Amino acid sequence: MSFKGELKRKGESMSKQIVHTDKAPAAVGPYVQGVKTGSLLFTSGQLGLKDGRLAEGIEAQAHAAMENLGEILKASGSDYAMVVKCTIFLQDLSDFGVVNKIYEGYFGDSFPARSCVQVAALPLGGLVEIECVAEVQA
Repeated sequence: MSFKGELKRKGESMSKQIVHTDKAPAAVGPYVQGVKTGSLLFTSGQLGLKDGRLAEGIEAQAHAAMENLGEILKASGSDYAMVVKCTIFLQDLSDFGVVNKIYEGYFGDSFPARSCVQVAALPLGGLVEIECVAEVQA
């Protein structure tokens, strides 16, 4: 399910489409899973939620976050190969190697640009959160 709105910028009209899928967790605050505008999708950060709860441990949370991201990509008409930029937020940067290996498995040889930072805390006590920008069919 999604809806469209109109944005105005310096006299121009742009299409803004909210992306939502029931196959990924609902937003835990006043935001949406993703926004598609023109040929780009901007996703909100995805935690390692599975069946409404945080998965156990960094590996399971990293897989769940990537799977949730994948469902949002799919709902927008995109996929991992069309991702151009990711940001990974880690509660503990010592988990970088583990998360990096899992992340790599979802992209194969089609790696996007990426940043990875350690943060003081993540919503719901999460260990990892991942967001992206991807190309979509306009």
